[in-house]
Amino acid sequence: MRGSDSPLYRLEDLAFFYGERFELHIPKLDIPEGCTIGFIGPNGGGKSTLLKILSFLEHPHQGTILFSGVKVTPDANPFRRQVTILPQEPYLLKRTVFENVAYGLKVRGEKQGIRKKVHEALEQVGLMPGSFTSRSWHELSGGEAQRVALASRLILRPRVLILDEPTTSVDQSSALLIKESINACRRKLNTTLIISSHDHLWLNSVTHDIRKVYQGRIVGFATENLIFGPWKKSTDSLYEKILPDGQVIHAVSPQDAGATAILDPSDIVISTAHPDHLSAQNTLSGIVTQLSIEPFSDTMIMELNCGGQTLLCRITSNAARELNILPGERVWAVFKASSLRWY
Repeated sequence: MRGSDSPLYRLEDLAFFYGERFELHIPKLDIPEGCTIGFIGPNGGGKSTLLKILSFLEHPHQGTILFSGVKVTPDANPFRRQVTILPQEPYLLKRTVFENVAYGLKVRGEKQGIRKKVHEALEQVGLMPGSFTSRSWHELSGGEAQRVALASRLILRPRVLILDEPTTSVDQSSALLIKESINACRRKLNTTLIISSHDHLWLNSVTHDIRKVYQGRIVGFATENLIFGPWKKSTDSLYEKILPDGQVIHAVSPQDAGATAILDPSDIVISTAHPDHLSAQNTLSGIVTQLSIEPFSDTMIMELNCGGQTLLCRITSNAARELNILPGERVWAVFKASSLRWY
C-alpha cells in the first residue's frame, strides 16, 4: 500500500545502541517518495547506521518507522524487496560480471528476459555488455567493480536506492557515470535516492536536500556551520572561543564549556574590506577556499578558512559577481553573537 498523502519514510523517536554505547537518536525524520536526500558528517557520527536502518538491515531499539504509512516490524520482510543498498565496499561474487548483475533477479525467481535486463543495466552505468559480461570479478578496476555493483542494484528497479559513499574509491569519470545512472533511475522509475558521501561537491550536484549527522543526531542542513567548544566567559553577557590564529568568536550563553554552536550561513555578512562601520560582535578575517552554486537556487556557498575554523557563507550569485570574490582572496565574515544557537 502506497500512502499518497504521507511521506515514504517517517521516523519517530528512533534510537539505536551498540552495546551500552549510544549510536543514533532521531526524534523525527520524514523522507518524501521520489526525492533525493543526502547525509554528511564525520566518521562515526551515525550515517552508516542510519542507512542500514532505512534499508531494513537493522531495526531500532526504540521508536517507530513507517514505510509508506505502514509500521515496520523487526523482520521487515514485506519491505526489503522494495529497497536496495550499495555499501561503501560492495561485495562481488567470484563469478563473471553477467552472473553478478543477474544474481538478484535469479534469487527472486525471475527467468524471463534476464540477458536483456543485464545488458540494459550495464549500459546504464556506462559498461558495454559486449566487453564486460564475460569478464571475471577480479579483472575489474575499482571504478568498474563499483559500477557493476550498482548495475546489480539497478536491475532490480528498486523503489528506494541507498548508496553509502558511492564515489570513495572511483575516479572522476566513474563518479560522473554513477551520477548519471542514478539520476536516470530517479527520472524513469521515481526511485527515492538516499546517499551518504564525503564528496560534498558531487553530493551537492545530485541532491536537493542534504542533512548533517553529528554524534548520532541530525543537527541541520549540510551548509549549517558547526562551531565546537571550548567556550570561556569574556564579559557579563558573552562567551568566547579562541581560534588557532588568535581570532575570537563570541556567543551568548552556551549550555556548558564544551557546547557546539550552529550558525546559519545566511546569518553571515561578507565584506571585502574591514567592516569598521558594522557593530556585530563577530568580525573574522578569512581566505576564500571554495565557491559553489547551490542547486535549484540563485545562491552560492562560499567556504572560508578563518584562522583554522571553516565557515560556510551564503550569498547571491549577483553579489558574488559584484564583489568579484575569487578563491584565494581575503574577506571578512561578520555575524552577531546571538546568531549562534546551541546543539
